[in-house]
Amino acid sequence: MLNKMGYVRVGAFVPQMKVADIKYNCQEIVKGVIESDKLGIQVLCFPELCITGYTCQDLFYNTDLLKQVKVAIQDLCDKTRNLNITYIVGAPIAVDNRLYNTAVVIQAGKILGVVPKKYIPNSNEFYERRWFSTIDENTPTQILLNNNIVPFGDDIIFMDSEQGFRFGIEICEDLWGVKPQSDDLALNGAQVIFNLSSSDDYVSKNEYRYNLVKMQSSKLMSGYVYVSSGVNESTTDLIFGGDTMIFENGKLLIRDDNYQFSSKIIYNDIDIDYINATRIKNSTFSCTKIDRKCRKIAFKLSNLESEVLSRQYSKTPFVPNENVENICNQILNMQSFALAKRLLATNTKSVVIGVSGGLDSTLALIVINKTFDILKLDKSNIIAVTMGGFGTSNRTASNATKLINLIGATYKNISIVSACKQHFVDIGLSDGDRSVTFENAQARERTQILMDLGNLYNAIVVGTGDLSELALGFCTYNGDHMSGYSVNAGVPKTLVKYIIDYVANSDDRLKDTLIDILQSPISPELLPLDNGNVIQKTEEVVGDYELNDFFLYHFISRQSTVQKIIFIACQTFNKDEKFIKTRLREFLRRFYNNQFKRSCMPDGIKVGSVSLSPRGDFRMSSDTSYNLWTDLI
Repeated sequence: MLNKMGYVRVGAFVPQMKVADIKYNCQEIVKGVIESDKLGIQVLCFPELCITGYTCQDLFYNTDLLKQVKVAIQDLCDKTRNLNITYIVGAPIAVDNRLYNTAVVIQAGKILGVVPKKYIPNSNEFYERRWFSTIDENTPTQILLNNNIVPFGDDIIFMDSEQGFRFGIEICEDLWGVKPQSDDLALNGAQVIFNLSSSDDYVSKNEYRYNLVKMQSSKLMSGYVYVSSGVNESTTDLIFGGDTMIFENGKLLIRDDNYQFSSKIIYNDIDIDYINATRIKNSTFSCTKIDRKCRKIAFKLSNLESEVLSRQYSKTPFVPNENVENICNQILNMQSFALAKRLLATNTKSVVIGVSGGLDSTLALIVINKTFDILKLDKSNIIAVTMGGFGTSNRTASNATKLINLIGATYKNISIVSACKQHFVDIGLSDGDRSVTFENAQARERTQILMDLGNLYNAIVVGTGDLSELALGFCTYNGDHMSGYSVNAGVPKTLVKYIIDYVANSDDRLKDTLIDILQSPISPELLPLDNGNVIQKTEEVVGDYELNDFFLYHFISRQSTVQKIIFIACQTFNKDEKFIKTRLREFLRRFYNNQFKRSCMPDGIKVGSVSLSPRGDFRMSSDTSYNLWTDLI
């Protein structure tokens, strides 16, 4: 099931071990392979030189030790012959009077290939050149190992053509080198890199190692599985921590850097379709010359029958899962400096904004307030307007007024009721009509007021609409859809809430008002109230914003298929498939039908991984059909 969705389950295993006790080490490796196979892991990686231990030192010269390594490799093949899991172990192997630090790839009792380490460190605490040779023009491309001729070299990619999965291997220093081996592997199509490592620990190295792996995964747009030797290695002069981590396109999926003497395992499901889509979209891969061709070694990836992902997707993918305060502050700075630049470029010292007491206009006013602080402008030049209509509630009107006064903006209250009633008479709209005409006329009346005030005060009208509304087309064309500059155009609704909450917790003056705004129902407040109560709830019309933002992120940012979106949404939100399909079909219908609104949207910056600006990330014809996608649901 998961393979059909484009996932491959990968793992990293740090076994218990004893230095130079090959028989014991292989027993532990076999245990790890069996355990991993039961977990559905398809490709498993062990640490560097795990068969002998990395810290054997001059014992690597010992003839008995080297002979037993070959015996051990055969023993591993024999004891895992009935398993389809592919696994990678580290071993010293002698070839033509040279000793190589290698990774041996085994599946179903067969050695698929052997990859030697390219960069042999010989500085600081590392003395590998004392024992191991680097590869050069004299290195053979195949070797005889246990009576089998197997591929040998650092130019090997293991490929399952049926599922389109390809992985490559580098060993420890190969990543730390000036030109990492994984660069060539990725350019030749490897979607996942496995790194067998023995990286010792000292103060600050843990963070550096993490950042190195993260950056390589991000740069290559690849999965990256890193596993290092554990504390059972010799501690004569060094300590090894057994750091293990799995990344996908620069995002950490799982990590275990805790010290422990017992074996430990991590695993996760890497989205190969996402990696492929990212590379296709990014021109780096298409325009980078491939200096070195890699050999493709065919193998058959084991089936992943599980219907349950080993990874968890966030319900709010646009919201950071760490450093939330710092990122919210960064976004506010981006929005504020972007608006400041527009004011400087137009030599404008005043802005006009409609403030409703809802989330979006609140965030926009916060941004304006920060912009005026940056430019040291008089806050009285912020013309903040409330424009009560047929559905305006006392709660939102009160919060809007409080917020404007707390910021120190110039407050204007202009009712749109009389103007709209006259307009309804002019166009012949009956008194009881509550259609979209009734609603949109109010939005357009408000925009007219704001634009005219902009002319009156020589000011820019700042738009308040967010990314989620743009995606759904939930904005009135030539109404709230239009402005002089749209500060929230790159911010989805779910993130708007977090930013406002961040401001509430960092500004005591605004806190009570902002919290009440956060707790108010999301509504355009266009339909008349029922005994003072808001009867119009946005999410009852367009669906839950949390789910819509989830769809938007996976559809645009990750380029996921509709079937994958349905699959992961069901698991993430614990909803039945019928409900998710209904909501996704409606999202797609709205998304495609409203491209015309995005084709002429105002300027506004990108702040995250998704932008719908026709001048930025996203280009699509306004009359594109959505049938291809909805037919797949």
